[in-house]
Amino acid sequence: MKAFAFTKSLPIDHPDALHAVELPLPTPEPHDIRVAVSAVSVNPVDAKVRKSALPEGGEPRVLGYDAVGVVDAVGSAVTRFQPGDRVWYAGSIARQGSNAEYQLVDERIASLAPKSLSDAQAAALPLTAITAWELLFDRLELGMRDTKGKTLLVVGAAGGVGSILIQLAKQLTDITVIGTASRPESQAWITSLGADAVIDHHQPLDEALNAAGYEQVDMVISLNQTDHHFEAIINALKPQGKLALIDDPELIDVRKLKLKSLSLHWELMFTRPLFTTEDIAKQHDLLSEVAAMVDSGRLTTTLGEVLGPINADNLTRAHALIESNRTVGKLVLEGF
Repeated sequence: MKAFAFTKSLPIDHPDALHAVELPLPTPEPHDIRVAVSAVSVNPVDAKVRKSALPEGGEPRVLGYDAVGVVDAVGSAVTRFQPGDRVWYAGSIARQGSNAEYQLVDERIASLAPKSLSDAQAAALPLTAITAWELLFDRLELGMRDTKGKTLLVVGAAGGVGSILIQLAKQLTDITVIGTASRPESQAWITSLGADAVIDHHQPLDEALNAAGYEQVDMVISLNQTDHHFEAIINALKPQGKLALIDDPELIDVRKLKLKSLSLHWELMFTRPLFTTEDIAKQHDLLSEVAAMVDSGRLTTTLGEVLGPINADNLTRAHALIESNRTVGKLVLEGF
């Protein structure tokens, strides 16, 4: 089968950063479905893995952690799907990715794709929807408390995770959502998705919040540059507030959280598949719920741009755009 991979960690402007390879058609393990991939999206984790992870034994490593496609074969223990089903998923960072004609994925972390979305529209959502859902309801436990009158600041809200997180928070909770964005087009984007207020993260966050009429917030979800904003986030949080993050900041002094009894929550959506946790099937469940919400009109795709077919040139372009930190919505590639 055709796939696109890397064999060395190289800058994205290097001609061999990503290249085409031919790989054997993979055989499903008991809980696997094999998917004929139709569309994929590119996430910051793709660039992060390419820059920092060396393929084992020099073997090509296939990236890609979002996909929509059709089930082609199933493992002996599969009960949720059958050949012909159209599915979506984000997969596991420990396995070969979706930038290939066929991919294996554990059935417990996939679901049927939304019927109302095209392949490209649907491919924009799985990884970010899982991340956003787990941030809101597993890490911050918003579903376990009354959110009316509470405030949530989302740092870097115009990207893929922020774009679906705002929608989920507004659809499923009563919390007030304040998003950060610096450019007029990104500010307009998150406003259109339902954010109650927008502030510029080029300004100190605590000062920008005050200028917008918010003295402090109950919770902060930081999606990028946490180390840059750390002091202002501490100032912006109310005593006993909560900070959740997904990025990999430079060293931060967590002792500074003590005075206000602030709590810190890490989110990595790959944790469940990496460790085959007892609740691994929660990703199947939440993706099914997100698909239902899309089909009922409660959620919209966060697709920003379709860059063309799945090939080395378009994947290289997508990685470069991701590394620029200036994307709005998701970058998607469709077909081979």
